[in-house]
Amino acid sequence: MNSPLVAPSPPRRRPIHNLRWWIGGMLFASTVINYIDRQTLSALAPFLKEQYHWSNSDYALLVISFRVAYSVGQTVFGRLVDRVGTRAGLTWTVISYSVIAMATSLATGLRSFAMFRFLLGLGESANWPGATKAVSEWFPKHERGWAVALFDSGSSIGAAVAPALVIWLYSHFGDWRPAFLLTGTLGFAWVVVWRMMYYSPEDHPRISDAERKMILDDRRADLAVPELENAPPPSIGYLLTLRQTWGTLVARAFTDPVWYFIADWFMIYLVAKGFKPETTLIAFWVPFVAADLGNFTGGGVSSWLIKRGWSVGAARKVVVIFGGIGMTALIPAIFMTSLFGISILFGVATFSYAAFSTMANVLPSDLYQSRTVATMSGLSGTSAGILTIGCTYLIGWTADRYSFAPILAVASVVPLIGAVLVLILVRNTAASGQGVLRKI
Repeated sequence: MNSPLVAPSPPRRRPIHNLRWWIGGMLFASTVINYIDRQTLSALAPFLKEQYHWSNSDYALLVISFRVAYSVGQTVFGRLVDRVGTRAGLTWTVISYSVIAMATSLATGLRSFAMFRFLLGLGESANWPGATKAVSEWFPKHERGWAVALFDSGSSIGAAVAPALVIWLYSHFGDWRPAFLLTGTLGFAWVVVWRMMYYSPEDHPRISDAERKMILDDRRADLAVPELENAPPPSIGYLLTLRQTWGTLVARAFTDPVWYFIADWFMIYLVAKGFKPETTLIAFWVPFVAADLGNFTGGGVSSWLIKRGWSVGAARKVVVIFGGIGMTALIPAIFMTSLFGISILFGVATFSYAAFSTMANVLPSDLYQSRTVATMSGLSGTSAGILTIGCTYLIGWTADRYSFAPILAVASVVPLIGAVLVLILVRNTAASGQGVLRKI
């Protein structure tokens, strides 16, 4: 019996021009909603800390609850998306995290908040593996950087929108519960449109013959062993024997903890520097808008270089080097006292992070055949999550006992080390082009 979420191919209809970018727009919208639901807690953190008398260490436990589930879930559900397909996989993930986001309004204290954050982490964990897989299915290699930049930019847009939206809801209703309840409804509208919009390029009723041919020709050009295209994904054990896998893991693991520090702690950091949440909203936007620009700059520059004849690997690595260097802007932020100066330096760091992150997110689709992309994206997310969990605990511990200064110093250096490791590990080897790995 067919799953109700796996629909048969519908009859052909009038084609939509550049349909793949409409698909990219849906992935962007999913990521925006994902981040609004995720950032509701961090936007409310100063108020919840006061109401429930939480320390920074208590708040760190809530962040860790999300991160543990999110880390494990990316590998588990990324593997599942490779098996059930992109359409069904993203349908389930958006429904699940929307329900859990709304249910968070029932929380009564630290333990119940931790439980709901854990469940939200599980629900949201398939978004990046599923979106990366969709990019590998719908976009040729010279456009994948742009496509990943588009959906990944939804994280910075969602993180920027959430504080203004959530604090307005909190002020309007005089309570934090409606903020969770109302933001959680956004995902259901997205699912309705997604179910109508998304099919594979082979089966989509609204794709033009020219666009279908371009996508499938590019895919076949990278497939050295065509008969393996529909084979099951290789084992995780085998993937871990490849040096390219470790380079992909490092690209996420050495950068994501810095982003989550900014996303989860920036409001608290500004309060610690003496600013009030209500007066920092404009400055709060700067790092997230900068990250959005960084996504498109990183994706656009690498895609432009590929069109100019650069190899995929060289084009991605140029952006990785830039990103690793740019994230050291957090060091001078330690000594800055003005709100404007802090926000600008954080903006430089998040711009650089987002350019690097776009490359980290596109690497699974660059390096691996489509049947393995969600699995590899999930593995890299899990590796990043494990380090982020440890970093989150250390952030809360260090901030309570010392200050945020050593945190910013470490956050500046680690991505630069990651950039060097990516240069060393991500390159063509004898295994490239042999059924699992693409040549870059």
